[in-house]
Amino acid sequence: MIKAYAALEAGGELRSYEYDPGPLGAHDVEIAVEYCGICHSDLSMLNNEWGITQYPFVPGHEVAGRISAVGEHVKKFNVGDRVGLGWHSSYCLDCGTCMEGDHNLCRSAQGTIVGRHGGFADKVRAQAASVVALPDDLSSESAGPLFCGGITVYNPMVQFELKPTAKVAVIGIGGLGHMAVQFLNAWGCEVTAFTSSEAKRTEALDLGAHHTLDSRDKSALKEAAGRFDLILSTVNVTLDWNGYISTLKPKGRLHLLGAVLEPMSISVMALMGGQRSVSSSPVGSPATIAQMLEFAARHSIAPQVEVFDIADVNKAIERLENGSPRYRVVLKVGS
Repeated sequence: MIKAYAALEAGGELRSYEYDPGPLGAHDVEIAVEYCGICHSDLSMLNNEWGITQYPFVPGHEVAGRISAVGEHVKKFNVGDRVGLGWHSSYCLDCGTCMEGDHNLCRSAQGTIVGRHGGFADKVRAQAASVVALPDDLSSESAGPLFCGGITVYNPMVQFELKPTAKVAVIGIGGLGHMAVQFLNAWGCEVTAFTSSEAKRTEALDLGAHHTLDSRDKSALKEAAGRFDLILSTVNVTLDWNGYISTLKPKGRLHLLGAVLEPMSISVMALMGGQRSVSSSPVGSPATIAQMLEFAARHSIAPQVEVFDIADVNKAIERLENGSPRYRVVLKVGS
């Protein structure tokens, strides 16, 4: 039996819950969870904001732990290996996108917390292909958030072959943004943080931003016209998108990483005149995750985390939902 914490209804409190996972699949592994991050996607699923949640619902898709069992056909892992698991728990491995290495775009990819139970538990199972080994120099305590937030901001750097000489801006210095600033600085980019908070302005500079701009100051946006090669937006609220587009260089890109639910109002002429573009992306493939982890370990990049014991999971959820954590909340599950 797997011991977990589950909600029985939308927005419900997480309570102790046990379930029988059945026999371990031949191509699957079982992970003894040591730490599991809490992401805003966990909150969205908990509250059924996307209309796809099935209850009982066990959240958790930022897992760090050790392999406790392997299926008979699994060759890449052994019991005791330190690993992580992110948003996806399996792929079809047959479609064109999988065969091209874009597993994260597989139409049949299974979400770790979509129609199955996630990592707020002592153990979690997943297809071995979706699990990635942790580098020795990467702490398990802070590794979990890299498997969702970290790869979300790292993936476009790889996909768009970002040059180390690029000038890049980050909108929102929070759970995603504070990792984006670190990655971009280590990549070699000139980094600007858009933030309206004086406290976060100082923190952004400490994290590696070279400049900051007040996102509420329209004159600052005008002064930044034509400055950036890339803007990464990590927020999930509607902003003055045309104002930000105006700060892009010709051929510049506004890339959305936060799940903005409202339709965007964008001037096509602002895009057309400078051959600018607007795009978005999900998390990355296992190969890109592995590359990100190696890069993070090499450059000592890690999310800033607040750690709660799994028994205090509801306090941790409340902290993320109603507080201002710096910057990711992580549950300590096992040793």
